[in-house]
Amino acid sequence: MTPTRGHGSLGANHNPEQKPGHMSDTHLSDPSPSAAPRPRPGTGGRVANRLAALSAGFSGRVRGFYWRPEPRFPGSAARGRQLMAGNYRMGGALIEAPGQSPWDIVPPNDLFEESLHGFDWLDDLAAIPNDDGRATAQSWLIDWMRRYGRGAGPGWTPDLAGRRQIRWISHALFLMNGMESADSRRFITTLGRQARFLERRWRKASPGLPRFEALTGLIYSACTLIGMEPELDPALRALAQECAQEIDASGGIVTRNPEELLEVFILLTWVMQILSDTGKEPDPAVNTAIARIAPTLRSLRHVDGGLVRAHGGGRGAPGRLVSALVQSRVRPSNTRGLAMGFARLATDNVSVIIDAALPMQGPRSANAHASTLSFELTSGSEPLIVSCGSGARFSADWRRAGRATVSHSTLCLEGYSSSRLAPKASGIAPEKQPFADGPSDVAVQESSMKSAAGIALSHDGWRKTHGLIHLRSLTLEDNGSLLRGEDALAAMTSADRLRLDRVYTRLPRGLGLKYTLRFHLHPDVEAEMDLGGTAVSLTLASGETWVFRHTSSAELSLQPSVYLDSARLKPRATKQIVLTARMKGYGNAISWSLARPTAFLPAPVGFSRA
Repeated sequence: MTPTRGHGSLGANHNPEQKPGHMSDTHLSDPSPSAAPRPRPGTGGRVANRLAALSAGFSGRVRGFYWRPEPRFPGSAARGRQLMAGNYRMGGALIEAPGQSPWDIVPPNDLFEESLHGFDWLDDLAAIPNDDGRATAQSWLIDWMRRYGRGAGPGWTPDLAGRRQIRWISHALFLMNGMESADSRRFITTLGRQARFLERRWRKASPGLPRFEALTGLIYSACTLIGMEPELDPALRALAQECAQEIDASGGIVTRNPEELLEVFILLTWVMQILSDTGKEPDPAVNTAIARIAPTLRSLRHVDGGLVRAHGGGRGAPGRLVSALVQSRVRPSNTRGLAMGFARLATDNVSVIIDAALPMQGPRSANAHASTLSFELTSGSEPLIVSCGSGARFSADWRRAGRATVSHSTLCLEGYSSSRLAPKASGIAPEKQPFADGPSDVAVQESSMKSAAGIALSHDGWRKTHGLIHLRSLTLEDNGSLLRGEDALAAMTSADRLRLDRVYTRLPRGLGLKYTLRFHLHPDVEAEMDLGGTAVSLTLASGETWVFRHTSSAELSLQPSVYLDSARLKPRATKQIVLTARMKGYGNAISWSLARPTAFLPAPVGFSRA
């Protein structure tokens, strides 16, 4: 199984007030001591001098460090201690192997192996106070270099090599302090080997996030390793080209995966920062891409600070989005219209984010979801209406199930997702099949009134199969305390009606075409049937309540659902509100509402407006 790449954190504690330390090059012949930066007080200068001394006289083109950037994001000391105890929690799996080298473990899935060889865990060991995780980190690093450091075996793909290079360079002082001279030399040599590998192989990385990881690792190498300086300009030109190809004018990416966009954004901010720190000229293409992405990410953020979960992406690690926006230095601005194909209705306390564009189709759509016109709703700090999420970290079956329309909060025809997978192709697992059929047109019309904001949408994903258009209207009223909705199916033209008539002939006479309207609930929401089965009462963990009602002949029920959270080892059980109806003519509609009693009007949420 080949999962979505790069969902892990890439750094340890970073103080924005503190500049990264230099590594002394007093003992090195290139560049000259007079031209090179000198160590700054309080940044580990004595250790830096030792690293430079160890690197003196090394053979090969890479001869040590002349700059060491600080790690940009914090790891977790709790996870670090679990690792030291032999509890390896990676890629959605937990392996308990006390006293065993991680390289002796048989990875349970591809994500586990990639997290291991990408050195995602290094951030967590470095986060343990008093450097108590250093000995473990050094032991695992040395063991990896002995087994795989010559350039063969697991981990030698451009994206993983780039990710690993960033971590090794950022944590160099942590790793090399107290290390034996022979191991220090091997570390410098392996860094050089990885840098040359990236120089030769970055083009082999898949377009998108994997290629950004490879190029960022190469740029880090060129900015910090003596002997790699000539590779900086070619790497920056390549990165500029990738930005132009992969990031559109509105700051979105073709996969429409919000969490993937965040990871690309983070890598670009790191490039911008390391260029600034080393006195290099900032690249205009990188700065332009950062300026475009920042407002898009803000639009994709719920009022609790988490990203909308869509097209294989999750909410993002807590604080990761805000930290990245702060580091980008892009000021908030008022934006209108769609953001990477998502529409947003929001007040200070409630956010509704709607998938209002076509899902990706073709070879790169293995993580795309059939989620057109689905929405999520968050109230204050608590998600209420959600999608099931991506099952890629759990199993092939969960991955396929998470991509289906029934796993999203929208309308679905029985047995038909709004986008359908391509026929099975040789060499591609069924759950990774790209979309080959689905909507060809999504129409969006936004409206704004004095006390409400609304949007009307439609998609034609069932036109070819059933002659039907799905129409959805949403209106957020009363300062976010009332969401009104209407969902309809309609055969709009004579050709559509002929196609629908043919569908009816294949159904039992008079039974009609079955469809459902689903509202998946977050696991922390308690749901109960109310008002004699005509409404559903929803209670959030804070005690805030919402009430779901509808005005139609549809059957209302509460059914089991799941919440697929990549931070958990297993899918979480939850519930979904389901309206079941049958269509017998050329059109049918269901009106519904989600209302919060006026007693539950909390103060504005206190998260950073970065």
